[in-house]
Amino acid sequence: MDHKLLQKYISGNATEAEKQRVTEWMLADPENMREYMAQRKLYDISVWRTDADVMDNGVQNKKRLTMRRVVLELVKIAAIIVLVWGGISYFGTPEEEKKESLQSIYVPAGQRAELMLADGTKVWLNSRTTLTFPGEFSGDTRGVKLDGEGYFAVARNEEQPFVVETNKCNVRVLGTEFNVKAYETDSVWETALLQGSVELLLPGSVADGMRLEPNTMVSLKANKLVKSSIKELDYFRWREGLICFYNITVREMFEKLELYYGVDIKVNNQKILTNRYTGKFRTSDGVEHVLRVLRLKHRFNYTRDDENNQIIIN
Repeated sequence: MDHKLLQKYISGNATEAEKQRVTEWMLADPENMREYMAQRKLYDISVWRTDADVMDNGVQNKKRLTMRRVVLELVKIAAIIVLVWGGISYFGTPEEEKKESLQSIYVPAGQRAELMLADGTKVWLNSRTTLTFPGEFSGDTRGVKLDGEGYFAVARNEEQPFVVETNKCNVRVLGTEFNVKAYETDSVWETALLQGSVELLLPGSVADGMRLEPNTMVSLKANKLVKSSIKELDYFRWREGLICFYNITVREMFEKLELYYGVDIKVNNQKILTNRYTGKFRTSDGVEHVLRVLRLKHRFNYTRDDENNQIIIN
């Protein structure tokens, strides 16, 4: 692995394609993971030393700094475990270190993750999703930032609403279960409410926004919020590792596969795109398994260009 790319990933400055490349490298060999952890530790130590120079004005003592280093290292390791092996819960930092900097978790293509925030809120993250959150929620709201798709079971706190910030709209709740789909690389923006109530706000707005009732969803279309009923609950079973398609066109299906698996699908056989499909697949089976099943009903052939990360449909 290129040293500069690895440092770029560790410092949080990598592009999505670079994140994917580093993640695949880490998963390929346990030795790669050990190398990553060693480089991460060196980076964190350099950051801690900088922090120590700033903070140590006679107020912070060596014992606290040592504990801070230990806690932060454990937090980094926990974040890596969540990133690589989805389904392991992350509980934030211990009481004395809750005011540390924001944490960020990225879920690679074709995977998912589950974690618990410091307030007891449970979060499920879909493929190619980044969630940024604090070690402790302070102030008037509990705020997190989402790029991708997440399902939230929010711990109720009427004095401190929970706010999910996305690139198009923010979602504010007190305690409820809802799904948010807000990939910055995708034009689709959706929020679906299963239990409780949520309020949708445009970024920077503090005025009352659109409210949702249970079993309703809202989509952003032409900069307008459009409300509708939830037609198919299987859509949210991605939390269980399932991709569910319900009477959608093959074009829409390919768009979802591109989004979740991080692959470019080029379609030369245009006549199949308007066909419709309903079905369920395990995310872990991969994109090619979906295509092999799909072509049993909709006749086509495909080839894969790994060098350009592209699938060509003929």
